[in-house]
Amino acid sequence: MTAPLTPHEPPHSEHSELPQYPGATPAPMPDDGEERDSVPAALGKGALVAVLVAVCGVLLGLLWLWLSPRVPLVSDGQNVYLKDTEGEEAIGGDGVFVLISLALGALTAAGVFWRFRKGGVAVVLGLAVGGALAAVIGWRVGVWLGPSTDIVAHAKAVGPNVVFDGPLELRAKSAIVAWPAAAMVVHLALTYAFGPRDPYEDEEPCDEGGVAGPAHPEGGSTRKDA
Repeated sequence: MTAPLTPHEPPHSEHSELPQYPGATPAPMPDDGEERDSVPAALGKGALVAVLVAVCGVLLGLLWLWLSPRVPLVSDGQNVYLKDTEGEEAIGGDGVFVLISLALGALTAAGVFWRFRKGGVAVVLGLAVGGALAAVIGWRVGVWLGPSTDIVAHAKAVGPNVVFDGPLELRAKSAIVAWPAAAMVVHLALTYAFGPRDPYEDEEPCDEGGVAGPAHPEGGSTRKDA
């Protein structure tokens, strides 16, 4: 009985390199150094984003109070009437609130994306919740700092036949969703355009040998050995 002429090849371990084929490279392995945030850390980031965005609602209230048109009222000593029955100041107040909310929603979304680009779902939820809270805070701050909501007392204080400003009101409560809606749309667009990419999205499907190769450039061709 004779010994084999060629020695046995050592078995491949799980860390051994795969055989190289023409035009093929091994698929990149995920970096063990990049670890995802733990659940408490992610929830903490989301809560922080919600609080910071909600605080911005004070700015919404101040801008709404400053830019919103006033509703002129007048009293005859017994009743209070609109000075201009065909005026559109009331509708204009809602429109100003929506426009300011859209602008601030876009700005806060850009800031959150810049600071927490890999924040995950918790940061996005924090942005949405914070935007809704900011809209409510801005609404209440504007009403609180605006003209008195007690129209009768205000009319008695200024006297009859004297024009005074009516209270600042948000008649269309659906305007509150303008901030979170704008924040979600802008954050989604920024994530799609500038967010981190999947390292496997440019890889071709595995060939018959089980090795993934890189995408071929346009106009290129592949050659398979017979």
